[in-house]
Amino acid sequence: MSNEQMAQSILQFTGGKGNIRIVSNCMTRVRLEVNDLSVVQIDQIKALKGVFGVHVDAQVQVIVGPGTAAKVAACLQELLGDAHKAAGQADKETAQEIAARNKQVIKSRQKVSKGKLFLKTISNVFVPLSSALIASGLLAGIQSILVSLTSTGALESTATVQSIITILRILKAGVLSYLVIHVGVNAAREFKTDINLGGALGAVVLLTGMSADNPLVNIITGEPLKSGQGGVIGVVAAVWVLAKIRKFISKRMPEALDLVLSSFIALTLTGLITLFFIMPVAGLISDGILIFVTKLLEIGGVVTGFVLASIWLPIVMFGLHHFMTPIHIELINQTGMTVLLPILAQAGAGQVGAALAIWLKCRKNKPLVGIVKGGLPSGILGIGEPLIYGVTLPLGKPFLTACLGAGVGGAFIASFGNVGATSQAVSGILMLPVIADQKWFIYAGGLLLLCGRFCAHLLFRRTEGSRTTRRNSGRVGNAVIPQEGALLWQHLV
Repeated sequence: MSNEQMAQSILQFTGGKGNIRIVSNCMTRVRLEVNDLSVVQIDQIKALKGVFGVHVDAQVQVIVGPGTAAKVAACLQELLGDAHKAAGQADKETAQEIAARNKQVIKSRQKVSKGKLFLKTISNVFVPLSSALIASGLLAGIQSILVSLTSTGALESTATVQSIITILRILKAGVLSYLVIHVGVNAAREFKTDINLGGALGAVVLLTGMSADNPLVNIITGEPLKSGQGGVIGVVAAVWVLAKIRKFISKRMPEALDLVLSSFIALTLTGLITLFFIMPVAGLISDGILIFVTKLLEIGGVVTGFVLASIWLPIVMFGLHHFMTPIHIELINQTGMTVLLPILAQAGAGQVGAALAIWLKCRKNKPLVGIVKGGLPSGILGIGEPLIYGVTLPLGKPFLTACLGAGVGGAFIASFGNVGATSQAVSGILMLPVIADQKWFIYAGGLLLLCGRFCAHLLFRRTEGSRTTRRNSGRVGNAVIPQEGALLWQHLV
């Protein structure tokens, strides 16, 4: 099925042009905000060739894999055309009506908790930044390699090499140095307020206009405020306050003055609240996160590493993994690296190991092998959703054992302590260049340990005499799995 055909089918099964308000995508998912969730035909979408799964909460998330997600989303936006633009210009009353209806549908179908919706909101702020963060992360990795090579003498530090390092640093800084502005824009979009005000509020956190001779004082610590204090956490909180204040003012402001005064008053008030309350408090939260993570790994050690890596795949499955992005960013801002990311990345290695083992065990099953082959490249690069929804989760037990195996890798990384990544939004083998302090071999050891464990386990496990399952076949995606595949889970543990 082509991308255009998939887009047309998704459009059909989500209720047509009139039911889709917003189309977006992350690395592996086409994300749809719809007017009426009750008319969305989830089972029909799941049955489409090339669709690995569908997750529904505040959005309809169609998992189609890396690269495909962006192309299908673009096709959908083209199909929607003017209808999409008109839908995005719905008045306040319509928006409120839609929100109320979707709230009831969500409650009846999935009973989504407020906590989950909160995490989803945080995730949605950072999803649009994924491609830029990945690009900047890889640039940072290449820069780090060149710096290491020149410092050790393995590469001559010529003017050309130093110029390349400078260029890479400039390109990387284009995203990372002004990340708070990007976050402010996305947060404003998520909280349904002016995106330009959101970006401006993000820029406020940088304290560009503050003189070093006469700094503003942190009202909690009594020390001068620092540029970026509180980071992206503070920006998200500030934009939320901005949305509330601007909505309050707009309802009471005469229409003739609304355009000029509402934004002025809202930005001024929110700016003051940000400088004198949100930044100090968010700074304390950021410091608390650092202390908590440090103590958690110091006290828990291998146990903490095992638990964190084991639960990460279910979090990814529900599309909530982006909530960790602000935590990674704050750890990098404060220490230069995030020690959580190499541990969590072992979850992807667990999927790769399980997929390779399934390939070895069911190599006569051509449809299944084809699905595994299709998902492995992205899995090796750290994008595990095609393997989750296309292979391990439909088979059942392989998903659970992949989680347990991920825990083994996480425990391995945690046992060494202080193994961190200097950039986030990369995983799999792409994380190797960004591992801090030249400890990449430890991270690589975790990946190889996991894959080797699962492959060896299945390759040498005796299968004779296994008890017969009640079902003679199973299904992975659109491929029917004969008894060999349906019995696979019996040999995984």
